[in-house]
This record gives sequence, C-alpha cells and structure tokens, in this order.
Amino acid sequence: MGVQRGRPLMPGYGIEESDDGLLDWETVLGRLRESHNYWVSTVRPDGRPHAMPVWAVWVDEAVWFSSGRRSRKIRNLQVNPACTVTTESGAEPVVVDGRAEVADAVPAVLDAYREKYGSGMEVPGSAIVRVAPSEIFALEEARFARTPTLFRGWG
Repeated sequence: MGVQRGRPLMPGYGIEESDDGLLDWETVLGRLRESHNYWVSTVRPDGRPHAMPVWAVWVDEAVWFSSGRRSRKIRNLQVNPACTVTTESGAEPVVVDGRAEVADAVPAVLDAYREKYGSGMEVPGSAIVRVAPSEIFALEEARFARTPTLFRGWG
C-alpha cells in the first residue's frame, strides 16, 4: 500500500504533534471490514446534506454498498460524487472521504457482502456503488489526544 500515515490538522483540540499513538493501517482496516452498519453522507443538488445508514464491505481498497437507483443518495451522487462513509462506532470511528461511482459488482465484492450479511447485494432496481477513498481518518475516543490518524495517497 502506497498510503501515507500522519496527523490530521486539528487546531484547538490538544492533539499531540508527535507520531506517538498513531493508529496502524491494520487496525483501521479491521474496523472498515468489521463494522456492520455504515453512514453514507452525500450532498443534495441544493447544497443540503443527506446521511443514510447502509450495509457495506471493504474490498480492493474501496467501500462498496448498494442502494435503489432512484434513492436520494444515488441521485445526489449522480450530481456530485463526493461523499463520506463512516463506520458506526463513535468511540472508534473510521471516516472515509472519497468519490463514488456506480460500478459493476466484481465477484469478490458480491462474495464478501454475502459472507458478511448472509444475503446478496444485487437487487432488481439497485445500483452498486464503489467509493474510492481520497483520505481516511480514524481515532480512539479513549486515547483522543494521541490517536487521531489520517491516511492519504490513494489513486
């Protein structure tokens, strides 16, 4: 992985400047794979935010989820593909900022989704979405000042 790890810019939060306590990629990757629910945040054409929970999988360095082709989130992403996907934990969050695209489901994605949720993600009228990260932020609430970590360098 050619991704760089460092501190996010968080003035006023008392975050340590040294690299002590940065989270390792394997920890963050585990959270991305294990979260059951995720939140997808998009922007409506009029600029208002929109957030919805989804089931998702992390495969081939991207978040994958499905949604109805006429859903608000898909319509938002057709106008503006920038979005944020977060894991469900507020105590150990992972926040993926990236760009979404409706994609053809690859077998590894379908298999991972079926194994994780016990059902398929291909439903008539649905779109399969791949969110390629531009950056990923993670932290541990219990060690807030030491752990904020930002990963960059995809694509």
